[in-house]
Parts: sequence; C-alpha cells; structure tokens
Amino acid sequence: MGFAVPDDFERMWADLAPVGRSASSGGYFRQPFASAERELAAWFAEQCAARDLAVESDAFGNVVAWWRPEGSASPGVLTGSHLDSVLDGGAYDGPLGVVSALAAVDELRSRGFVPGRPVGVGVFVEEEGSRFGLACLGSRLATGAISWDQARELRDRDGVALGDVAEGGGPGLLDDVGVFVELHVEQGRDLVDRAAAVGVASGIWPHGRYRFDIAGEANHAGSTRMEDRRDPMLTYAMTALAANKQARVLGERATFGRVEVEPNGTNAVPSRVTAWLDARASTEEGLAELVETVSRQAAERAERDGTAVEVTAESVSDAVLFDPDLAARLAADHAGGDWPVLPTAAGHDAGVLSAAGIPTAMLFVRNPTGVSHSPAEHAEVPDCLAGVHALAETLERLAR
Repeated sequence: MGFAVPDDFERMWADLAPVGRSASSGGYFRQPFASAERELAAWFAEQCAARDLAVESDAFGNVVAWWRPEGSASPGVLTGSHLDSVLDGGAYDGPLGVVSALAAVDELRSRGFVPGRPVGVGVFVEEEGSRFGLACLGSRLATGAISWDQARELRDRDGVALGDVAEGGGPGLLDDVGVFVELHVEQGRDLVDRAAAVGVASGIWPHGRYRFDIAGEANHAGSTRMEDRRDPMLTYAMTALAANKQARVLGERATFGRVEVEPNGTNAVPSRVTAWLDARASTEEGLAELVETVSRQAAERAERDGTAVEVTAESVSDAVLFDPDLAARLAADHAGGDWPVLPTAAGHDAGVLSAAGIPTAMLFVRNPTGVSHSPAEHAEVPDCLAGVHALAETLERLAR
C-alpha cells in the first residue's frame, strides 16, 4: 500500500477492510506479529509518513506518531488504539480508534488549528491477548506494568514464546504524554438506547482471566463403566454451569470461551481439560467473590468426580475510574448537547494508561448491533464520522 496524500476516513476504512478477513465467517484474524497484523502496522507507518508525522516506537513495536508544530510544548496529547483482533473478531474494535485518530488530525489541520501541545496517534501491540494470553500487553510494557523479562516467556497456542517473535520492550515511549484519549466502538447498546452517536466513558469494570486445569484419568469410552470414571470433562461442564449461575445471581459476567482437551479423542475419556474463565464485575470485591465461588464449586465437584482442579489467575485488572473532571469536561457543552457518560465492562489500553497515572478518557461510537468480538460488530459511517468530529473537538480542547 502506498499513498501520495493522506486518505480520508472512508478510504482508510476501505483499505483496511480485506486485511485478515475470513472468507467463510467474515470475521478478522489479526493476531500480533502475524502477517495480517504486520500488514496493518506497515499501513499505519505509510499513513503517518503521508501526514509528515514523526514516528517513534519502542523495541516491542508500540508506536506513537507525533504532530509537533513549531512552538508546541510538552507534555503531549495522545490518542489512538490497537490494530490486532480477537480470533474471528469484528472490524471496529481497535482499528476504529486508529483510523479516527488520523482523520481527526486531518480535520484539525483542515480548520487551520495549530496545537499548543504535541498531538500523538498511538498503536499498542497485542491489546486483545488473543495470541499470548495477556490483554493490553503492549500498553502494560509501555507503562512498566509488566517487565520484558516476565513477558518474554509468554507462549501462544503453538508453544511459541513471545521472545522468539518480538524484541524486548519497556517504558520510555510514553514519557512525553500528558493525557490520553481513546476512541472505541461501543461494546453494548447503551448509546442505541440513548439515541446518541457518541458517548464518554466513566470507568472500566475490574476483570481477569483464570485458567482451570482439571486432571482426570484417560480411559476407554466403551469399556469403562460410568461409575469407574475420573472424567475431567464432567468437572469442567459443571464448573461452566456454576459460573453461569453465579454470574447471573450476582449480576456480574462469567464466560468460559476457550477449552483444550487431552487427548481430544472421540472414543476416549479425557485425561485433562484446561479451560479459561473470563470474569468481570462492577466492583473488585464482586470479582473476587465471583471467582472464589466458582473455584470452590469446581473443587467440590472435582472431589465427587475423582478429579483434581487447579486455578491460576493469568491476568487481573483492577477497576479503573477515568479522571471524572476530564470526562465531565469532554462530555459537556457541545453543539448537539452533552454527550452521555457511561461505564464499560470491557478492558482497554486506556485503562492501563490510567492506572499508570496518565489522565485518561474514552469516547464511544454507537454500535447498532450491540455485538462485539464478533463479525456482527458494526458502526454506521455517519456515526463513525461523528466520532471523528468528536475526537477532533476533544483534541482541540486538550491541545490548545
């Protein structure tokens, strides 16, 4: 891909549409350091060059492209998001924030606005955790929330270590950042219910990923009597049902979305089931209660089944409350009225930067389906363009 002049929002979006898209499902496979995600990284570099932005990166591949007019003074205002996807994901989660950021810079320039503070467009690597299992890995490395020595040993489903496909990463890239604003497609229908194209985030629910290792005994599916079995699949099945029930009772979220079975034979009782629980709650106490209850019920079921269960917290993110003064300032006094302020149960790089002490805000763009992490994820072009305008207006307020 090559560009003589910067493309507008719709042209950029059209250029990204086929990259990493499945012909069968229509979903996206843009895993970090694989071909589709690397093609998007090259596209971003070309778009930055077309805008004469000064590109800086760390050793892990996180990138910030700066618009630094003469006389602008640090600290800068950063926007952007990520380009990777979940497995068979939607088009908008991540890339909408990147494309909108570039288009917002174009809008500000077209109006003749000259920022008093540098304006950056950032792309963080492995936000989804879809390959190496740790969400927001790029922003965690960039803020020092995790060290490269810890991260380099993370492995993907094929056993490939992160250190085998990426260079080391660490703090430094964000030293010039004074405030961060991330635009994102809404992952729900709150804005649909409010008949609003754009909203502002108030905070992020605490959430975590927990690995359940359930060990049993492999045996013949036909010759082994039911009462003689030590079947980890049975323990897993009851654990999944318990998670669903407890989340409903407590008003929280619990999802077993990934399972691995050994030896994975049709005519064999499994020897081991490994399953991953995604748990989210409105409070940190609620999250702890949810996970403790599910873990306890799994252990009780394992005792009855003659199996053994071990629970490992692979990642846990505390609650994030975005700067309330900043959120209120961004939400108020617009030509079309105030933007609604709403929470989210989804994790974002913005949450990591906020936890690192950087004043942070998020803008949401309406999603008519309410569906995310799926090919059905969507946003209408007029709403996307409203998001670009909202982001440009926000950057103008912050970078004066």
